[in-house]
Amino acid sequence: MTNPRPLRRDAQRNRDLLVAAARRVYAARGLDVPLEDVAREAGVSIGTLYNRFPTRGALVEAALADKVAGMVEQAETAAAMADPWDGFAWFLERCCEVQAADRGYNELCARTLPDTPEIDRLKARGHELVLTIVDRAQRSGQLRADFQEGDFAFVLWSTTTTIDATAATAPDAWRRHLGFILDGFRVSAAHPLPAPPLGPDEVAKAMRMNGG
Repeated sequence: MTNPRPLRRDAQRNRDLLVAAARRVYAARGLDVPLEDVAREAGVSIGTLYNRFPTRGALVEAALADKVAGMVEQAETAAAMADPWDGFAWFLERCCEVQAADRGYNELCARTLPDTPEIDRLKARGHELVLTIVDRAQRSGQLRADFQEGDFAFVLWSTTTTIDATAATAPDAWRRHLGFILDGFRVSAAHPLPAPPLGPDEVAKAMRMNGG
């Protein structure tokens, strides 16, 4: 297999401008911003944008794959922490911090998009690490035994809503929200739950529906 031909200098410059603009616009306004606004922010035409990124997913991948990769590295750190509960709580807090600082990443946590194979691969690796983080915390006797992987999605979805609702008036309110959630996850606070957990297929379906 041959390596793709490197872009001309002007084409590479336009691509870099578009990726940088997309990161800024997505962080401030979310993933559904009109692509024309990204092109305008980058100082190029919409035709140039489509020449470089034929689909919205391709642009999202170029702009946000590095951030998703960074969170996978954070998960690897959490999975190796000496205290499993500390790893579990620390990783949840890191996820929420990134969500609070970047609306686009916030939305990406709660949905799936077409044409993002690298992000999908990274999310799959992140999913494996989350299972490890949860298993370690449960085996240590600190995380309630009925916590399942679908419940991790609940945390991210609910925090996403809190961040959106309070970002302009109380940008750190999500920390209080997360504190309540973490207390409820401890074995010492566990009571029988009134409904069953979501299975992996149900979580995936919910994410697809949320992404439209």
